[in-house]
Amino acid sequence: MNLILIEDSVGVPKYKQIVLSVENAISNGKLKKGDLIPSINGVCKEFSISRDTVLMAYNQLKGRGIIHSIPGKGYYIKSENLGLSQKIFVLFDELNAFKEDLYNSFLKNIDEDVQVDIFFHHFNYDVFSKLIYDSIGNYNSYVIMPANLKDTHLVLDKLPKEKVYILDQMHAELLDYAAVFQDFEKDIYKNLKKGETYLKKYNKLILLFQERQPLGMLTGFERFCKEHSFNFEVVNSFEDREPKKGETYIIPDDRNLIRIMKKILSSPLKLGVDIGIISYNDTLLKEIIEGGITTISTDFNKMGETLAKMIIDNEHQQIENCNSFILRSSL
Repeated sequence: MNLILIEDSVGVPKYKQIVLSVENAISNGKLKKGDLIPSINGVCKEFSISRDTVLMAYNQLKGRGIIHSIPGKGYYIKSENLGLSQKIFVLFDELNAFKEDLYNSFLKNIDEDVQVDIFFHHFNYDVFSKLIYDSIGNYNSYVIMPANLKDTHLVLDKLPKEKVYILDQMHAELLDYAAVFQDFEKDIYKNLKKGETYLKKYNKLILLFQERQPLGMLTGFERFCKEHSFNFEVVNSFEDREPKKGETYIIPDDRNLIRIMKKILSSPLKLGVDIGIISYNDTLLKEIIEGGITTISTDFNKMGETLAKMIIDNEHQQIENCNSFILRSSL
């Protein structure tokens, strides 16, 4: 069965003719899921073309999820769905309400004929590495959220740099990659400065900082407190801590926000008068609970929209996502 057809006089690049030949064979029922297609060496020999030409065609088909390779055996039909223009690999650290907004915004703004596969590494370097290694060669673009993991560049070096987009946190060793990111050090400093007048009525600023949080958040917090003469403390847990009058808590995650709120509401302290709270990442609930919780928040919907546009337009730049300070009665 002659599955590949290449002609010199048709004015279509030879790699594209190979792609079209496989697509036509699938459309005509000559190739079905699981079928072996001609080897790279076989096509090269039959049509006297370079290995790079055939590999370019097979990589394009592979990136769309139409074929896949089995080492030592060859290339096989993986899917008969020819409607996909490309596949995108998305690797998040975890799923929460904010990341869900980001992901949904990305899906809303990406082309409909694009397949997006999402995975989670849960701050585990081994999981991070395995997911990326297993994905090599199977996608057109790779969206990576490295979080606070160290040495992620050693894994990302295995991917084509022009296909990688870094999301949310940046590291010094990743500065050569396209990215949509937050500048956590600058953002916390800038937004605490906006609330400085309100913070001055409290005796101490307390940042809850845990290992998974961006280091820039800690650096910016300490710099602000030292430069503006605020008494401050950094803690990694609220478990044994009772809130005291004159304290303001800066809380990056919602689980600990709930914990400290429960303690405050069961005490005589009045929120926004005796004690202050600043939370990270705004939600509808924070607008209304106890008259409103002050937040430092990036726009995750905008982040998803920007990322989609970069991939669609094949842009490779670094874009800082917008961030804002929303003052409410908790301060």
